[in-house]
Amino acid sequence: MDTDEAALIERCRAGDLGAFEPLVEKYRQRAYRLAYNVLRDPEEAWDVAQDAFIRAFQALPSFRGDSAFYTWLFRIVMNVARDRARQHAARGRAFGTERVDEKDWDRILVDQGVAPDANATQVEERERIVRALATLSEPHRAIIMLSDLEGLSYREIAEVLNIPMGTVMSRLHNARRRLRDALGPLLALILVVLLTLALTAVAQAQTIVRFGTRIVLASDTPPPPDASAKAPEPPDERLEAFLPKLRSLFRYNYYTQLERYRAEVPVGKTQRWPVPGDRKLEVTPQNVKGGAVSFNMRLTRGNVTEVSTNIQAQANNPAVLGGPKHGSGTLIIILWTNPTP
Repeated sequence: MDTDEAALIERCRAGDLGAFEPLVEKYRQRAYRLAYNVLRDPEEAWDVAQDAFIRAFQALPSFRGDSAFYTWLFRIVMNVARDRARQHAARGRAFGTERVDEKDWDRILVDQGVAPDANATQVEERERIVRALATLSEPHRAIIMLSDLEGLSYREIAEVLNIPMGTVMSRLHNARRRLRDALGPLLALILVVLLTLALTAVAQAQTIVRFGTRIVLASDTPPPPDASAKAPEPPDERLEAFLPKLRSLFRYNYYTQLERYRAEVPVGKTQRWPVPGDRKLEVTPQNVKGGAVSFNMRLTRGNVTEVSTNIQAQANNPAVLGGPKHGSGTLIIILWTNPTP
């Protein structure tokens, strides 16, 4: 095992949560690709990857170092992804529906800027590849992914999937034979398609989101002067324009801005800020759809979670969250977003 990784793992075992972050940064895209290969859903795959990292951190005391850390981690990712897939399958059967995994593939795979007849030919060929992949069982797709895209050895694949090396060799041979029978000369394109799909999904998960928050004190009486307050900032035109909406929602007489923060982070990255009253605000953009961004917001005071919720904000429609009591009034958190900075 890499000496730097071994040192980070030992720090994690000693309770240093910060030491786990470099491991997450190093392997998050590969973990995401593995989960996406099983689930074919970008949001689900990102959620599974996060869950797998949490489980890995909790299970670090049981990691003996007999194998590479990433093969141990990938085994956790595959187990979590398969559990999620089984849950979806059971839910689909309960409602009498079937999940259509490839509903967006045609759109993703269409190249831009090519002649219509050439584009039609490419789409037809890629549809054949997609159909060929669909004929493989999930275990065979996983073998192709781990071997031909992630570049793992037979031994590493055996560790990830928890199967004998002979089974790995047999499944990989059978998977490639089935693809060769189905695709013929198109087999050379299979890795290009797998890589395109995986990188498209990763790009979506790594979308950068720009957003800002205002922490406002709503009260019926003017707040007392704060001797420690910073020099007044220029008027906040955005907040001023939004005050009529605040008054209609909360019906207080006074709205005083206490803090103002801005951030530009990738989807899944948590931003933390201090809030009056010895509080901490955590904001995590979770996904982007069109002009809307879904966030998880958490407000804590010491060991107590005062607010924990999922909300959605749009470029011209901020999210507003009524928070806890503070002084003579109530804290209000306003979240503005721009999903395409």
